[in-house]
Amino acid sequence: MLAFTFPGQGSQRSGMGRAWVEHPSWEVAAEASEIAGRDLTTLLLDAPMEDLTRTANAQLATFVMSLVVLDAVERLGLAPAACAGHSLGEYTALVATGALSLSDGTRLVIERGNAMQGAADERPGTMAALIGIADDDAEAACQRAEDDVWVANYNAPGQVVIAGTVDAVANATDRAKELGARKVLPLPVSGAFHTQLMLSARTRLRQTLDTVAFHSPEVPVVANVDARVHTDPGEWPGLLSAQLCSPVRWRQSLETLSGRGATTIVELGPGGVLTGMVRRTVPDVRGVAVAVPADLDKLIDTVAGIDEWTTSGPTHQGEHLYTSERVIVSPAPGVFEPEVQLAALESTALAEANAAPGSGHGAAPGSLLAVGDLVGTVGLTEVRTPFAGILVRWLAVRGERVVEGQPVVWIRTGGGSS
Repeated sequence: MLAFTFPGQGSQRSGMGRAWVEHPSWEVAAEASEIAGRDLTTLLLDAPMEDLTRTANAQLATFVMSLVVLDAVERLGLAPAACAGHSLGEYTALVATGALSLSDGTRLVIERGNAMQGAADERPGTMAALIGIADDDAEAACQRAEDDVWVANYNAPGQVVIAGTVDAVANATDRAKELGARKVLPLPVSGAFHTQLMLSARTRLRQTLDTVAFHSPEVPVVANVDARVHTDPGEWPGLLSAQLCSPVRWRQSLETLSGRGATTIVELGPGGVLTGMVRRTVPDVRGVAVAVPADLDKLIDTVAGIDEWTTSGPTHQGEHLYTSERVIVSPAPGVFEPEVQLAALESTALAEANAAPGSGHGAAPGSLLAVGDLVGTVGLTEVRTPFAGILVRWLAVRGERVVEGQPVVWIRTGGGSS
C-alpha cells in the first residue's frame, strides 16, 4: 500500500526545478504562477539560496515543486491510500487529496509564509536539531532552560528539533548535551516555528483559513498536530491554525501510516529528508524519494516489484520500466477479477496464471487497450485504464485480495524500452 508524504520548509534548493522544465508536469508551475500573480518559475529555476531561505519564498517554492512532482507521479497512474505532509507539506497533502483546491492551497501557503515571516520579524528566534536524544530528554532540556524554548518537531527516534529565542535555544542545547545528545545542528532559519512565538501568525492565518472551502479528502490525511487521521473538512482550519504553535509529530505520523497498512512511503518534492526518517522510524516500511524525473523509474520499479520478479518469478532478461510505461491501480480494497473478455484473448496464459497464482503473470500480454477500457473489477468496483497502450503484465491475479492504490495491471504507452 502506497502512502505519499510531502516535505516542508528547508528542503528547497536553488535550481530545483531545472530537471522538470521539459516534463509535461512543469505546467503546474505555470498554473500556480497565474494564481499567485508572480512568476514562480523564476523562483524554482534561478533564485539563489539567499532568496529561497526567506520563509515566504521557501514555503511557496517547496509547495509548488512538490505539486509538480505529484502531477508526474499521477501521470504514471499511481495513487496513494493515505497522505501526510511535514509542516508546510500538510498543505500539499490537502491539495493532493482534494481537500483544498490548488487555488485555495496556493493562497493559503502565500498567507502562511507572509504571516510566519511577520511573526519572525516581530519576535526573532531560531531552531536546532538535537541528534541522539530521547523525546523526554529533549523536553526536559527545554524545561531546564527556564526560558522561551520548546520542542518543535518530533522527527524520528533520536532526532528532535527545538525552537525559541536565540539565547533560550543556546541554553537548552547545553542542557541537551548534558542529557546525552550526541550532536546539535543549528538550522538556518530566523523564526521559532511551531512554538508560541508564532502566535501572531496563527491569529492572522486563521482569518484566511475561515474564508477557504475545505472538502473531505479523497484518501485519509494524517495531521501534524495529533498524528491522527481527520476526514471531517470542518476540522482542518483549526488543525492548520494550531499547527503553527504546536510541535510537528512526524515520528508519530509515520507510525500512524505504517499502522494503517502502508508498505511503501513515497516522498514527493525536493530533498529526501523525510525518506531518511522513514528508515529510522518504521524500518519495515520502504521509503522512496522522488525529487527529479529520473526517480520516477525507481518508483515504478518499487511498486511493481521488479526486484522480486527477477529473483522469484518468470521475467524477460533486461526487463525494465520507464516513464512511458504505466501501472493501473486498484480504486478500492477487495478481491481482484481480471476482465473476462480481455483475459480470454490468451486463454493459455490465463490457465497458467490460475495454475500458479503466485507467479505474478497473467493473461493477454500484448493486448491493445484504449482509454476507459475495463481491465477488471475489485469487488463491485470497475477498474478502467486512464491510458491507451499495450498490456505488458498483470500485477494481480484472479482472486487476489488487493488494497486501494495497489498496482494491478502494467501497460506500455509507447516509446519505452525493455
